[in-house]
Amino acid sequence: MRTKITKKLIKQIEIEAKKYFIKASGCHDWTHVERVRALALRIGKKEKADLGILELAAFLHDIHKPEEMRKMGKICHARKGAETAKIILEKYGLDKIIVDKIAHCIIAHRTKNNYAPETLEAKILYDADRLDAIGAIGVARDFQFAGYIAAQLTEPKPFYTGREKKLVKSGRKYDYTPDDSAILEYEKVLKHIKNKLLTKEGRRIGKERHKFMEKFFARFWQEVRVEK
Repeated sequence: MRTKITKKLIKQIEIEAKKYFIKASGCHDWTHVERVRALALRIGKKEKADLGILELAAFLHDIHKPEEMRKMGKICHARKGAETAKIILEKYGLDKIIVDKIAHCIIAHRTKNNYAPETLEAKILYDADRLDAIGAIGVARDFQFAGYIAAQLTEPKPFYTGREKKLVKSGRKYDYTPDDSAILEYEKVLKHIKNKLLTKEGRRIGKERHKFMEKFFARFWQEVRVEK
């Protein structure tokens, strides 16, 4: 069994993971994986984490996300991804202890299941994935996903005081339905992310990205309302 994560193994797993993203939606394609990997390594260096575990987990964390999107959320990509990642990693003879650590990172990176990040590496992957959902890239992905599910650009009137506001207050599930909108996603999820990050470096990056979103959506509503 391999007890070390080598550069060769990392490249092999990158090639394996990339196969799952053929024809993936732009909001969750391979470029998302590359950004999460870069963020995870950046945070990992600051937090003194195991970068090998982080890199492999980042490459594999969303391998079943395209499938989850095609099936309109009827599977949990994190749970299925952890199971598939174990099969892939064991095929390359990686030690079971390391495999289990990577699998934990994958299953715990999703916010909508019952698995909380327990290790430093899992917390870092969680933060890296969340950080790619905010800031300028987060706004772009937000609107791209809304388009993917044919959601509205905005609530035509009275501008986030009616149905959307009630949905946010009630906590009703709205993913993968036309009840969603880019604005609802921001109000319900994105603007709260900075307060849920788990690492010091993640929170620092998140604070900066959050400020950009606040400015963007303030200007967005100004233009929607055509204020004079």
